[in-house]
Amino acid sequence: MPEDVLTDQEAYFLERIDRGDRIEADDWMPEEYRNQLVRLIAMHAVSEIMGALPEKEWVPRAPTLYRRLAITAKVQDEVGHGQLLIRVAEDLMRPWGKNREDIMQDLFTGRLKYHNVFHMATPTWADAGIIGWLVDGAAVITQGMSLSCSYAPYARALARIVEEEGFHIQHGESICMALAEGTPMQRAMLQDALNRWWPALLMFFGPPEKSQLSTNQLRNIRWKIRSKTNEELRQKFFTKYVHRIWSLGLTIPDPTLKQDPQTKEWTYQQPDWNLFREIVNNHGPRSEARLGLRSTTYQEGEWVRAMIARSPRAV
Repeated sequence: MPEDVLTDQEAYFLERIDRGDRIEADDWMPEEYRNQLVRLIAMHAVSEIMGALPEKEWVPRAPTLYRRLAITAKVQDEVGHGQLLIRVAEDLMRPWGKNREDIMQDLFTGRLKYHNVFHMATPTWADAGIIGWLVDGAAVITQGMSLSCSYAPYARALARIVEEEGFHIQHGESICMALAEGTPMQRAMLQDALNRWWPALLMFFGPPEKSQLSTNQLRNIRWKIRSKTNEELRQKFFTKYVHRIWSLGLTIPDPTLKQDPQTKEWTYQQPDWNLFREIVNNHGPRSEARLGLRSTTYQEGEWVRAMIARSPRAV
């Protein structure tokens, strides 16, 4: 949408964005703006839903009753976040004659991607700690950026989600601290989990921009859907978490990682971005199993959705 060839509606829309107005679901919006929002929010929604599965695997195996109750509550929260975001995406899709069923089918057929981290295996209890502390920490950095999103329903949903994610981070940090202060075997288990998750954490924010921002990023920044680039978010993650990780006596598996004392920029070893593309295209360690489980449970729950759809609305 070049700004020198805008229609009057498009020009007025940008004026609203520039003065800080929030766009509501029933406001006029450019079709490209709607497309970008659906793409972002639907991906976020299914990532929350799929993100419940790695930790769900540890609900029956948590080491104490207290930990089991905490991780059960966290799994419930993540599914609730997905439900909330699907409603937001569904409102945007109504002019196209689409609904949440289309979102779920796009997930099952691979047309809709979800975050790389939720394709990964969780073989030890330390994985649950790393997910809660660092994966959810990375998510809050990304979501916090979008609290000022120009699309009001998404910003309102994120306000609730980010608040709850703060408790999830404390839950994960508590697990990691207990393991770091535990037996040599527990500390080794935590270090092993960090080693395995570190590349996935770097990939979480997406590939760095080469020489210039992509058209999508430029457009989303112009429309105030997002305010920071992938690399800016990754740098913020380093600044917030690297020293905290070191304070637990852990070693980050990147000998090149360092911060410039003048610019405060971090240099680091790039992860394998070809592997990243394979993972998000459903070729990760647990992609097939988790998508299969989600698809099966969705089919088994069809009768519940059908009954709800036929029920009269409560007055």
